[in-house]
Amino acid sequence: MTTPNATLRAVRMGMLMSQEEFAKAINGAGERIGQPNGANKRLVQRWESGAISTPRGNYARALEAVTGMPIESLGFAMPLAMARVSGDGHGGHDVHSSPEGVAAPSAGPTPQTSPRGNYSGVWLSKYEYFSSGRDSSFVGMHYVVLLQHGNRLTVRSLPEASSNPNSPLTMDLTVDGGVVTGTWVETTATDGYYRGARYHGAIQMLIEPTGQRMAGKWVGFGKDFDMNTGPWELRLQDSSTNQKTIAKYSRTPE
Repeated sequence: MTTPNATLRAVRMGMLMSQEEFAKAINGAGERIGQPNGANKRLVQRWESGAISTPRGNYARALEAVTGMPIESLGFAMPLAMARVSGDGHGGHDVHSSPEGVAAPSAGPTPQTSPRGNYSGVWLSKYEYFSSGRDSSFVGMHYVVLLQHGNRLTVRSLPEASSNPNSPLTMDLTVDGGVVTGTWVETTATDGYYRGARYHGAIQMLIEPTGQRMAGKWVGFGKDFDMNTGPWELRLQDSSTNQKTIAKYSRTPE
């Protein structure tokens, strides 16, 4: 059985593109980089359904150009590249990057308990962190689209939908009953305080019985091999993931 590529679908939906529009963008990117391709709606459908698990090189480069993300982060069956250090070396959420040569924590063992519900929809993500560089605590918020396939949850922030502009957030999670475990990645704005630094780490949350809130803790590595942590929660805003709903939440959270 094939496994649908929920990550790619979430990225496309987050860009507010239909499958046909996404295919046209991939075609255009191929022309711009001098590597024409024959992308069409059917091909995008086959990628997202998992019928094609690894794109050919010219498609991979066009996908990277369109999404602004490396191909290994788009849900295809490829080995993940090890992340490198970035950041300013301060404490808290400022320094979640793993030191060079240290891989991010994995999502853990295969869940043994089925999820208690279907959690697909648009959620409000909110985390807290302490910045030693500014000697103060801050809150980061994003509207995210969450897609579920079995025990896997794929989370991607929506365009222009973060409290810190141009700071996309991604999460790859698994569900074991009412427990959610996985990893997160956030890339900060190039013109912001952290100047495009990429931060990542692990997260674990509990799902409330209503299925409308997940709450727990994030953890991340510091530059000096210290560990930092803080609260993180997701609150359901709308169980729909259609284009109209996604467009509605593609804005800065209040």
